[in-house]
Amino acid sequence: MAATGKVKVGIIGSQFEAEIHAASFAIMTEEAEVVAVASPTAGHPEALAKRYGIPRVFHDYRQMLAQSDIEMVTVAAPNYLHAQITIHAAKAGKHVVCEKPLCMTLEEADAMIDTCRRQGVLLMYAEELFFTPKYVKAKEMADEGAFGRLYLVKQSEKHFGPHAEWFWNVERSGGGVFMDMGCHGIAFCYWFLGRPQIQSVLCHMGTYVHGARTRGEDDSICILEFAGNAVGVVENSWARRGGMDDRIEVYGEGGLTYANLHMGNALPTYSEYGFGYAVEKAPETKGWTYPVFEELWNYGFPQEMRHFARCVRGKEEPQATGEDGRVVQEVLYAGYESARTGCKVALPFRPKGVQRPIDLWRPAAGD
Repeated sequence: MAATGKVKVGIIGSQFEAEIHAASFAIMTEEAEVVAVASPTAGHPEALAKRYGIPRVFHDYRQMLAQSDIEMVTVAAPNYLHAQITIHAAKAGKHVVCEKPLCMTLEEADAMIDTCRRQGVLLMYAEELFFTPKYVKAKEMADEGAFGRLYLVKQSEKHFGPHAEWFWNVERSGGGVFMDMGCHGIAFCYWFLGRPQIQSVLCHMGTYVHGARTRGEDDSICILEFAGNAVGVVENSWARRGGMDDRIEVYGEGGLTYANLHMGNALPTYSEYGFGYAVEKAPETKGWTYPVFEELWNYGFPQEMRHFARCVRGKEEPQATGEDGRVVQEVLYAGYESARTGCKVALPFRPKGVQRPIDLWRPAAGD
């Protein structure tokens, strides 16, 4: 592999998240270039490659991993495939960017981390909230002491459901909205507070709107207690109509800050007729809407992918690692257990024989 020049990237997956990866690399081109995409779905990788000028298409990701010039792969496949793809990639000598959540089980997380370490490749965890400009600014102010000692950090992400059909199938996803988006808030609070030990998890969840589509939860509230007498609150929903809502609140003994990811990056708009696109998950554009601009930049995706490419070249140290993903995985376990029992769950928490985190809350029939 080259030690200089642009990092050659292969994307594994061809749906929504894979498109975000491709678009992000296309926005920030100085550090990396996407040279291949792999997906078993006929027509999908070809379409993605055509949109972004990606020269090589594979229907078996293992054939892509055999390409000697590819240095880093991004994993944008369904959750149940994350571990096997990561391990195969590491054994092929590729650095790995794995989408959230890291995997399905703690055993998988440990195997992914161990394999990448033994193979001498980086395992980087694709948590874009570590790179979201508004949220990065809030953390910079907090780290400078603007709010004094922090005692409460909140992160909320809500909309009316995921993009791809596989998310509804807990066999492939591992859970519902808490697995899908709670992982963002868990990682955010942990990162924002400086990665202190998480002492306990209390979670409530239910399926209120989408029971005909999934046995996964479509709304969840999670409270994390951290060492140092600080609390994180994570709220998530697949039951909120009106498009994406993503925000944070930070409270300290000497101040506070709020950040709404979309407001301030949107144009208040009224249209009798509607138009093409307003914001992620918004179902229509008639009436009052808030179309955003530079959406991927405001989320932090291009900055995230640029950072990971620079890590491959040794220019930066990874800000989001497999170890971060494992912390999140353990909290997901504890959250589903807490929702089942109605009680706080102390960490560390490592039950045996778990196939899917959701099974701790709502076991499948016959399991």
